Amino acid sequence: MATKVIMPKQGLQMKKGTIRQWLIQEGETVNAEEPLLEIETDKLNIEITAPATGTLLKITRGVGEVVPITEIIGVIGEPEEDISALLAEAAEQASKSTSEPKKGKKEAPKEEKSAESAAAPAEKKRQPGEKIFITPRAKTRAQEEEVDYETVAGSSPQGWIIEKDILALAETSRQDHRSTPVAAKMAREKGISLAAVTGTGENGRVTKEDVEKYLASGQAAGAKPSRTTELIPFEGMRQVIAERMMESLQTSAQLSHRIKVDMSEVTRLREMFKEDGQKISMNDILVKIVSKALMEHPMVNASLTEEGILTHNFVNMGIAVAVENGLIVPVIKDADLLSLQEINAAGKELVEKAKTNNLDSEDYTGGTFTISNLGMFDIDDFTAIINPPESAILAVGKTEKTPVVREDEIVIRPMMTLSLTYDHRVIDGAPAAQFLQRVKKMLQNPYLLL
Repeated sequence: MATKVIMPKQGLQMKKGTIRQWLIQEGETVNAEEPLLEIETDKLNIEITAPATGTLLKITRGVGEVVPITEIIGVIGEPEEDISALLAEAAEQASKSTSEPKKGKKEAPKEEKSAESAAAPAEKKRQPGEKIFITPRAKTRAQEEEVDYETVAGSSPQGWIIEKDILALAETSRQDHRSTPVAAKMAREKGISLAAVTGTGENGRVTKEDVEKYLASGQAAGAKPSRTTELIPFEGMRQVIAERMMESLQTSAQLSHRIKVDMSEVTRLREMFKEDGQKISMNDILVKIVSKALMEHPMVNASLTEEGILTHNFVNMGIAVAVENGLIVPVIKDADLLSLQEINAAGKELVEKAKTNNLDSEDYTGGTFTISNLGMFDIDDFTAIINPPESAILAVGKTEKTPVVREDEIVIRPMMTLSLTYDHRVIDGAPAAQFLQRVKKMLQNPYLLL
């Protein structure tokens, strides 16, 4: 068989992804189309399948690494096959894709999650004024442990001092000086200083029993709780969402219009469905009405391409869904042709698949317009960012009973605010306003849909 290289582009539509798990290990055989590894994108975790049958000869990029979709991350071939040329190419690609340190600084290495087996730290003599390279997490831990890291030699490949080095130094310090490790841990958790505790152990070391006795005495009642920080890696879905949102803002002329809508008739309509045993949501009605309005205002449903403005004679409605650590937009295809009941069923299925990470690529691609509803989070109104390559997005706030004037009288009505963000390169202000007017009119007269 011909040697096959493994690239994420076989399963990704994004520019890059984060390797989460290799399902096949080096030296194991794999069949074509068999799941090979899992990669996280800004949308979801997906499985990359094997491009051929053979032996996984080499894995060139490991778990946790962010890789471009065109980069070699593994090689499948015959045992003992010479793949040195491919490995050299993979190494060159990896070198080019790795971010260079900014302004001449050394790149901070990733911290190890556990330091339970930390060995005694190596010492290093530094010259006066010599710069010390230490990760933020390690520096914070050094402050918590009250240890001096200036004489510690960093154990990372780049020579940086990492958390493991600080923990090892703190452990050595505890063993050599005033407390047992258990006592020190308990003191940190309770937010007390060991200097205030009288040690009864060997050579005056503070023991667990000493800390417990100190706590029981009530002397620690006014002690401040421990203050810590945590560094969350900016990677995977969170990083790609950030890049796409910045790209959207920087490459399109985004403006917004707002309009208030009386939702009295929509509320009555939902009650009618409820009495009939049908649970139709506010979002279902919005999708139906907005889809109809988009068919009447095709420029709001258009996309800007290099060749020109691409209009669509159909509506593929994106529904923004919050998931763990991010946001995903599954798409209800041909929403303009669906009934309220069909929209309800399609929406429920997509939301469930999104929250259980079971969306297929077809489920979140091809959108022509997006609705983002934060009303359930008690948000009055907000401005959404356009989801490229679409040209507009509708932000939906909560429905709230509000005093309004009707025929010169103040009455209470359930009011909702809609905010349309649109790309001024494609849509002018007046057409955008007319679209919102049409949506408002249909929401205030939803029986026109029946």
